[in-house]
Amino acid sequence: MRQIHIEPTANPKVMKFVADYTLIPGSVELDRTSDISEIPLAEELFNYPFVDKIFITANFIAVAKQDTVEWEHVSESLKNVIEDQLLENPRVYKQKKRELFPIYAEMTPNPAVMKFVSQRYIVEGFIEVKSKEDAAEVPLAKAIFDEFDFAKEVFISDNFVAVTKDDSVQWHEVMVAVRSFIADYLQNGGKVSNIEPQKHESPVEKLINRDYTENEQKISDILNEYVAPAVENDGGKISLLEYDADSKTARMLLQGACSGCPSSTATLKGGIENILKQFVPELVEKVEAVNG
Repeated sequence: MRQIHIEPTANPKVMKFVADYTLIPGSVELDRTSDISEIPLAEELFNYPFVDKIFITANFIAVAKQDTVEWEHVSESLKNVIEDQLLENPRVYKQKKRELFPIYAEMTPNPAVMKFVSQRYIVEGFIEVKSKEDAAEVPLAKAIFDEFDFAKEVFISDNFVAVTKDDSVQWHEVMVAVRSFIADYLQNGGKVSNIEPQKHESPVEKLINRDYTENEQKISDILNEYVAPAVENDGGKISLLEYDADSKTARMLLQGACSGCPSSTATLKGGIENILKQFVPELVEKVEAVNG
């Protein structure tokens, strides 16, 4: 509890409330026309209609009152207000609340990949960095590669960062360190990327520089509606790369946690292929995976 001592002054309208530590460097004089939005103590004191002015310097607060009240009736109340306010803001000015960037870790179907998920958006779209050598324009990925030798790939999408590790460590050994590192990096305002994230809509356009055909668009729409949300929840991304009408084969681009995932082939055959056969049986008989 901050202890405040009441001291009279030579001016009967002014009372000093003295603390046992320095409140602010310099001094500040406030009246009812002053901007006190960053000084909760002043806001509280000016709630009392008889408080005319406030002067804060060194280790004391001087309050000037109007003649409508006597100090013996109000000084203890003001002392309590000041003590309570200094308990919340010891340096008088409002403490800027640190803007937290909480991150939690989440397993994916790929045992080599861990998702680190934020409650806020990190990028709008996605960025895939396949190696340390490719990370020069993605500072967040570069920082992860520089800090952790076991990091092989980094996939950043919307509100999560998916990190692929090598076989030198297990996630239970390093998960907390990686989570803390990413949280601190983002909290401290670290740059995520110097390049524009790819958009989720038709990312294949950037890969092979062409538009979907009508049939490809039908397949892509089904993927986006029925498949992509679940895949993205697991830290990955799936897109239609190309479609062979003669063999009725849809080739899928797998990125993030899906790339190289042991269960990706089974997922394609057991889930995605069946969905496409159900919705567009005239177009698709089988699907194949291409790792990004």
